[in-house]
Parts: sequence; C-alpha cells; structure tokens
Amino acid sequence: MGEMGKMAAAVGPVATLAAEPGEDAFRKLFRFYRQSRPGTVDLRGVIDFSVAHAARGTGPGAHKVVKSHLNVSSVSDHDAYRAGLQPVSKWRAYGLQGYPGFIFIPNPFLPGYQWHWVKQCLKLYSQKPNVCNLDKHMTKEETQDLWEQSKEFLRYKEVNKRRPRSLLEKLRWVTLGYHYNWDNKKYSADHYTPFPSDLAFLSEQVAAACGFQGFRAEAGILNYYRLDSTLGIHVDKSELDHSKPLLSFSFGQSAIFLLGGLKRDDAPTPMFMHSGDIMVMSGFSRLLNHAVPRVLPSPEGESLPCCLETPLPADLPRDSVVEPCSVEDWQM
Repeated sequence: MGEMGKMAAAVGPVATLAAEPGEDAFRKLFRFYRQSRPGTVDLRGVIDFSVAHAARGTGPGAHKVVKSHLNVSSVSDHDAYRAGLQPVSKWRAYGLQGYPGFIFIPNPFLPGYQWHWVKQCLKLYSQKPNVCNLDKHMTKEETQDLWEQSKEFLRYKEVNKRRPRSLLEKLRWVTLGYHYNWDNKKYSADHYTPFPSDLAFLSEQVAAACGFQGFRAEAGILNYYRLDSTLGIHVDKSELDHSKPLLSFSFGQSAIFLLGGLKRDDAPTPMFMHSGDIMVMSGFSRLLNHAVPRVLPSPEGESLPCCLETPLPADLPRDSVVEPCSVEDWQM
C-alpha cells in the first residue's frame, strides 16, 4: 500500500489543507474536492485515463498507471457489437500500481450507443417491479412509471424554471435483481425481481474481456447524480461472494472517483470517470474504500458530454440487445 501515501504530494494544494480533528486521509481528500468552489477546484492531481499519455509516463499520477491485459478472444466482435461495444481488440485498459484487481476501461462504446444505456437507466430500469428511493414516501401505483409521469414536467423545463421537480428529477437510486436493503445493508434471497437482460448481457461481455468468463449479473444499484451530488466513502462488502468482480458503468457528466485502501488512513488516488467509462474491482481491490466527492459540469456550459452528441444509429444488428431511441425520448 506504499504507493498510496504519495498522493498528497502529487496534489500540491492538498498538502496544505488542514485536517479536521479526527479526520482520516480519505476524508481529507474527499472534503478537498467536495468543498472547492465551482470553477476553482484544482484537478492537477486527478488521473485522466482517457488521455493517451496516461500510460506513457506523463501527467498526474502516471507513475502509478500500468496497462492491463484483456482477453480479446473471449468476446466475439459480434457479441461486442450486440452490446454496443467496440471489438475488445480496440479497447484500452489500465490498472494502478498498489491496486491489484482494479481495471479501468476508458469508454469502449461505439459512437451513439450510449444513448440506449442512458435511456434504459432513466426510462426502463426506473419502472416497477424495480425498487427506488421514492418507494418509501409513495405507493407503488404512484411510482409505477416515473418516465411517463415526468414527461410533461420535463418538456417545459426551460419555459418555467420555478416549476416543481418531476419524479424523475427526485430519483436518487434504483436497485435491480436482488434488491439491496439500505437499512440493514444486506441482500435478501426473498427480495428478487428479474435482472434486465440487456444489462446482464453487457456485463457478461465486459467481465469476460477482463478474464471472468461465465459471469452472471444478479444484482445492481443505479445511482443518479445531480451536479451537487456525492457518493460517500464506503466499501461494497454486502455481497455474499466476494470472489466475483464489481462492475461500474458511468454515463452522463464526468465525476471524480477516489479509490483508497483497506483502511481510511490510506490516502486515496483520484481519477476522472467520464461518460462510457467502465471500472472493474476484483481480488484485492474488491473491498477497497471508494467514493465520488464531486460531479463536474461539462466544459464551456455544454449540457452533455460530446460523446453523447452522436445519435444512436438506425440500422442496429437484428440480434442486438440495444433498442432504438426516439428523438423525443432523447430530448427528454
């Protein structure tokens, strides 16, 4: 874990940030990125895997970055295409010294295909029988189809900025498959609904490319972030089988992700998560502390990252798990 201790030196301003009483190294860096005023946060110490030189020895934290090997033959080009992915031979994959089992894959999606996954997260996966944060305050009938109930609100969002927030805008999390119990921090075998088949297929291809053949996605948590949202410091240890990897897919605005150690006193390594990026945590890295202290707005005031400007192609493979996305849906 020695490499982690160097992070404070790599981020100059962090070294001068005074720790609060009893504050550990992870909380200190989390607070640094969370509390910085918009437009003033110092990002010089954040690793950007999307930049080609990230693995060539230059840039922030590049001394930690190593190339990761992918199992190209485990995923056919056609199966990758069915999930909206480039052939695995064209993916880039990186790891970090001191974090065995951690794999970062910068956006491997084909142009336009992220539209499907964004639409699914907002329109389909939020529907019943899946569970969401609104269920604690509303009936199942009231949260049956958040997309349809929010359409009129969102259609006039620019006309009336003082309007009440739609249900979709109040959405914070959705659970899939085996549903996570936020009160006791456990999964229950008797609280299960079918896991989305398209997301299961996507996960299977990514896992296979990373050396986990036969992986079956059985549970998932979707986190929906606003620009002022954070994801607190935590370890994903509620799953019964820690030998299976965790897969993380990011869509939408960029964010800062902090990957720490087994203890909160281990200083974390900050990295960007951009739209389409995938992270895999397995082995030693499976039970490490991690967090998201900040979501970053698109540069120059753009509403969406440039990779989401390309529309989904109309001619999809006949057996694709990706479905067409209407212009009306995307404008929502």
